This record gives sequence, C-alpha cells and structure tokens, in this order.
Amino acid sequence: MSKFLTIADVAEILNVSAGQIRTLIHKGELPAIQVGGRGQWRIEEAALDQYVAERYQHTRDLIADSERH
Repeated sequence: MSKFLTIADVAEILNVSAGQIRTLIHKGELPAIQVGGRGQWRIEEAALDQYVAERYQHTRDLIADSERH
C-alpha cells in the first residue's frame, strides 16, 4: 500500500509553506487527492518523489540551455 502525506508533511519535506504546496496542487504540478468529508488533501509519497525528480531534470535542462547561449 502506498504511503500518503499531508500538505504539512510535504511542506516540511520541501522546506516551503503549506500555501506553496496548495498552489502546486491547484496548478496540477503536484498530483494529490482529496479525502474525507472535509476534502483534506493527500499526496502519495511516490508522486512527491516523481515531482522532485522532474524538478531536478528541469533544473538540469535550464542550466544546459543557459550554457549554450
């Protein structure tokens, strides 16, 4: 079974605010699901790992592109 994290958990892991995590979710950049009657957000640990890997690749691409110009 997958492990799910709260917005607060993810914010702490990435050292950003909970609001920034909510923005990533609402922009569709960080996959998440809503659970429970109050619609609390949960982020699968594997989805967070994938998001981080994509951000690393994006950064590598930016650096490579800037070095070409």
